[in-house]
Amino acid sequence: MFPVSRLRDAALPLLRRRGIVAALVIAVTAACAALALGLQPSAGIDTLVSPSSAGYQATQAQARQFGSAPVVVLVRVPISRLTQPDDLERVSRLEACLAGQQLTMAAGGTVQVPVPARSAVPYGGRQSPCGALMRDRPAKVVYGPGTFLNRAVAAVDSGLRVVVQRTAARVRRAEALARSIARARGLSPAAQQDAARAAGQLAAAQELASLESAAGTAGLASTPGINNPAFIHQIVFGVGATPRSRFSYLFPSASAAVIQVRLRANLSDAQQSQAIAWIRQAVAMPRFRLAGGSYLVSGEPVVLGGLAGELSGQIALLLGGAVGVMALVLLAVFRRRLRLLPLAIALAATAITFGLLSLTGAGLTVAGVAVLPILIGLAVDYAVQFQSGTSPRSIVVAALATAAGFLVLLLSPVPMVQGFAVLLIVGVCVAVGLTLLVVPVTARVGAGAVRGEKGRHRRRFSTRSRFRAPLAGRVRGPRWQPGAVIDAVARHPAPVLLAGLALAAGGWALSPRTPVDSDITKLVPQNMPALRDLHTLERVTGVSGEIDVLVHGANVATPSTVAWMAGYERRITARFGAGGGQDCRTATVCPAVSLPSLLSATTTGSATPSQRAINSLLRAVPGYFTRVVLSADRRYASLAFGIRLMPLGRQQRVVSYMRAQLHPPPHITATVTGLPVLAADANSSLASASKRLLMLVAGLLAVALVLLAALRSPRRALAPLVPIVLATGWSALVVFALRIPLNPMSATLGALVIAISTEFSVLLSERAEQERRRGLAPGAALAAAYRSTGAAVIVSGVTAIAGFGVLALSDIAMLRDFGVVTVVDLSCSLLGVLLVLPAALSLSFAGIRRRQRAAVLAPP
Repeated sequence: MFPVSRLRDAALPLLRRRGIVAALVIAVTAACAALALGLQPSAGIDTLVSPSSAGYQATQAQARQFGSAPVVVLVRVPISRLTQPDDLERVSRLEACLAGQQLTMAAGGTVQVPVPARSAVPYGGRQSPCGALMRDRPAKVVYGPGTFLNRAVAAVDSGLRVVVQRTAARVRRAEALARSIARARGLSPAAQQDAARAAGQLAAAQELASLESAAGTAGLASTPGINNPAFIHQIVFGVGATPRSRFSYLFPSASAAVIQVRLRANLSDAQQSQAIAWIRQAVAMPRFRLAGGSYLVSGEPVVLGGLAGELSGQIALLLGGAVGVMALVLLAVFRRRLRLLPLAIALAATAITFGLLSLTGAGLTVAGVAVLPILIGLAVDYAVQFQSGTSPRSIVVAALATAAGFLVLLLSPVPMVQGFAVLLIVGVCVAVGLTLLVVPVTARVGAGAVRGEKGRHRRRFSTRSRFRAPLAGRVRGPRWQPGAVIDAVARHPAPVLLAGLALAAGGWALSPRTPVDSDITKLVPQNMPALRDLHTLERVTGVSGEIDVLVHGANVATPSTVAWMAGYERRITARFGAGGGQDCRTATVCPAVSLPSLLSATTTGSATPSQRAINSLLRAVPGYFTRVVLSADRRYASLAFGIRLMPLGRQQRVVSYMRAQLHPPPHITATVTGLPVLAADANSSLASASKRLLMLVAGLLAVALVLLAALRSPRRALAPLVPIVLATGWSALVVFALRIPLNPMSATLGALVIAISTEFSVLLSERAEQERRRGLAPGAALAAAYRSTGAAVIVSGVTAIAGFGVLALSDIAMLRDFGVVTVVDLSCSLLGVLLVLPAALSLSFAGIRRRQRAAVLAPP
C-alpha cells in the first residue's frame, strides 16, 4: 500500500501553519513563473529526429564541413538585366556582405575580389547588418551569381594571361631562330632584324588564328571582362534564350537568380534566428536595391525559425483559452466558495513545471506548448477529486499509473515526444504534491481541529479531516442518479464487454491505416509568411529543399571517385526528370553544385580525368568556391540535389532510391543527408504500425505493474485496465473514421489514451472497492461510487475535455490535430469508465462472491 499516512503525518506541522505554506507556494510559483518566461522556443530538426540516429549524425557532419541547410536569397530580376555592370556589382557586394566580407577591384579593374573582414569596413558601417555579419561571421559559405561570374571572369582572365605569355614566348623564340639563321647566312644586322621581325609577326599571326579558333569552339564572341555584358550574357545563356542547365542552381530561370547562405553548424537556435534576421535586414539595404528587381529570403531554416517564432504567440493563446474555459466550467458546476481553487493549483503546478524546464536549459518545443492545457486539465482534475472527498491514496495511485502511461512515450523515436513525456510526468508529480498540500491548508475547519487536540486519536482525526474536507461544494443542479444504468450494466456485463471488444478490435485493425504526416510545411500555420515565401521559392526555382550526398575518404579528389560522383549525379537526375537539360521547375530532383560540376571540363564524355588534370583544375578554381563542395584536406566532398515539396511517403521513396544507388569506389563512403532526408525518416518511423503497437503494449504493462505494486491485488489492478484497453481501440476507430492524420505528437494516440483513462478508471474502481468494504452489496457499492466519485469524474472529465479542446484553436496544424485527437481520447475514456468499468467491476465482485460462497460451503 502507498504510505499516504506517513505523508500525512509528515505534512501535519505544515498544515498548522497555513500562512507559511501559502507564502511558500506563492514564492516558489512566482520564481518558477519568472524562469518560465525566459524559455526560448525551439523548432529545430533535432526535435523531430534523434541526435543519435545515423541520418542526423551524417547531416551534422555535412553541416560541419560545408555549412547547414541553405538560407536562400531569391533574386527576382531578369537575368539579362542582372548581367549589366551596375546590378551585377550590387549583387556581388550583397554576397560579400552576407559572407562577412567586402569587395574591391583587382588589378586592371577586371574582377572584384573579397577583402578579409579584419581589414575591411563593412557596407553601411560597423552597426549595419553587414557589420553584424562581418563581426559574428555566422555564414560558413556564401555563393551566388555575383561570386560565380566574378570567379568565371577571373578564371578566363587568368587563362588569357597564360595564353598571352605563351604567345610572347613563342614570338621571341621565332625571332631568335630567324635572327640566328640570318646571321649564319652572313646577312647584315639590318637584314637579321628584318628576318626576326617577319618571323615574329608570322608566329603571332599563327597564335592569334589558333586563339580565335579556340574562342569560336568555346563560344566566346566578345572580349572577356566583368564589365562586358555581352561576355557575361554568353557565360550564362550560351546561344539560347534560357540559362544553361548546368548553372540551374544559380540561374533557375531567365527571370531569377539564387544566392545561397550556408550558416555554421555550431549556431544555436537563437543565433541562427538572429543570423536570418540580419540577412533579411541586409537585403533590404538601399545600396543593394536592384532596378526593377527584388529579393526574397526563404529556405528550410527560415521556415523552422518562423515556426519557433509562432510558438510564443501560441503559448498566450492556449494558456488564456485553457484558463478561461476551465474557469467557466468550474464556476458553472460548483456552488460554494473556493470553486476556482483547482484552477489556481493547476496554474501554480504549470508555472513550477515550466520553471524547472527552464532550469535545465532546454528549449520550448511544439510538444512543450501542448503540455500547457493537458497539465492544467490533469491538475484541475486532481484538485476536484480531492475536494469531492476522494481519498489521497486513490489520487496518488491514479497519478502514478498516469505517469507510468506517459513514461512509455520515452520509447518514441521523436525527441520532442520524449520531452513531452518527461514534462508531463514532472507536471503530474508537481500537481499531485500541490493538491495534497494546498487543499488541506485551505480547509475550513474549527480551531480545535488544529489547536489543543487531546490524544493521538484526536490528532489523527484532525489530519484526516483536513485531507478529506470537501471545500468546493457539490455539483449544481439535481444530483446524478446512475442507478438504472449501473444496474443494467451490472446485470448484463458480458454483452457490454463483448460489444466494447468488437468496436475496439475494429479500431486496432484500422489503426495502421491512419496516415501519419511529419512534413514540417504541413504542420506549421499555413498563413505563416515564411511558408508562403517557401512556396514562392519553389514556384520560381522548382525546388524548396536540398538533399546532399556526403562523400568521405582519405582523398575524394581522385579520378575514380570523381567519375563515380559524376555517374551517380547523372543516374539520379535522369531517374527523377532533370536529365537531358530539362527545366528544374518540372523535375522532382534537380542537380545543384557539386565537385563534378566544378571539374566538368575533365569529366565530359566517358574518359576518366587524370589525377594531374584534377589537381590542375582545383588549383585554378579559387578556394572560396571549391570549399562549397570539397574540404580543404580533400577528405570530404558533397553532391547537392534540389528537391520539391512532396508527400513524405513519396519523398521517402526518392531517398530510398538514392541510397540504393550508392556504390562508391573501395575505401570511400557515401551517405544521403539533409533535412528532407531526416523528415522522411521520421515519417517512416512514426508510420510504423509495429512500433505504435509496441508503445501500446508497453504502456499497458507499465500501468499494470504500477497498479499491482500499489494495490497488491491482481483483481483490483486488472479490473481498471479493462476500459483502458478498450478505449485505445475506440479512439483509434474514431480517429480513423474522422480521417484525422496523425503527426509526431498524435501518433502517440495509444499511450495518451492509457495515461488519461487510467486516472478515471482507478478513482472509480477504488471508490467502488471502498463502498463494498463498508458492507454494501456489489450493485449498491457501484451505484454509491458513481453517485459520488462518478459525478466528480464527469465534472473533471468535462473540464479536461474543454481545456484540451482549446488546442483545436491553434494555428499550428500539429497542435490543432493533436487537440482533436486528445478530445476523442478523453471522450472514449469517459465512455469506457461509465459503461465498461461497471461491467468489469461486476464480474470482479461476482468472483469474490463465488469464492466467499465456496469458503462458507467448504467442510471445516
